[in-house]
Amino acid sequence: MPSHQEAVRAAIAAKADGIVTSSPDPGSLVKVVQEARDAGIPVVNINTPDPTVNFNAYVGMDLQKAGAAWAQYLVDKKLVKEGDFVWMPVEVPGATYGVQEEEGIATVFKPLNITWEVTDTTLDQGEIINRMSDYLTANRAKIKAIIGLGDLVTGSVARVFNQVGVKAGEIPAVGWGNSQDTTQEVMDGFVNAAMWQDPQATSYIGLSMAAMAAAGIPPGFDVYVGTLYEKDTAQLYHDIMGAK
Repeated sequence: MPSHQEAVRAAIAAKADGIVTSSPDPGSLVKVVQEARDAGIPVVNINTPDPTVNFNAYVGMDLQKAGAAWAQYLVDKKLVKEGDFVWMPVEVPGATYGVQEEEGIATVFKPLNITWEVTDTTLDQGEIINRMSDYLTANRAKIKAIIGLGDLVTGSVARVFNQVGVKAGEIPAVGWGNSQDTTQEVMDGFVNAAMWQDPQATSYIGLSMAAMAAAGIPPGFDVYVGTLYEKDTAQLYHDIMGAK
């Protein structure tokens, strides 16, 4: 968070025409974004929303709705039922995206008395696989489904299953799907459904809105992206991410 705050301040000092930024943690950018706005610099928030900050606009997923969509998918497909336990690995515990996704999941699971646990896996791919494998080994009997609260963890499901000896489809899994690791997992049956966040479009639209604001046309709207895909359309997103 300190480095993120300093990056925004560096942009202010450089008299940027506009700033496009994600939010590393709820409330962490309140002061620095206001400093930018006071300096006449528009700031567009992408990827991780934070309504406590005075951004000009937001482009990205509604993370609470994303979480609710994963949970509802598991329920609607009868992959989990009342009283079940769901495991939710996340790279950065407490970060905006995981917190808001869990809030959305809770709206679906709590009424059904479905319990869950969020576990830390870090941002290191090798360590993610080790930690996920250890947790799955220790808790395999009670885990009825997995929700990956991040691209790195969802993209590691197949490697973890293979390491622990879990067959594709044996434990239902859903989560983020912005990597070819995950699109391949969906096509191979390790992940049932994944969320495409339109990362290229998110960046492009965010920059375009900042340029518009810098030109004196204030954006009076937010832009929400994202779609949940299954095996039948996974190849489309796999090809998009593989395009040169």
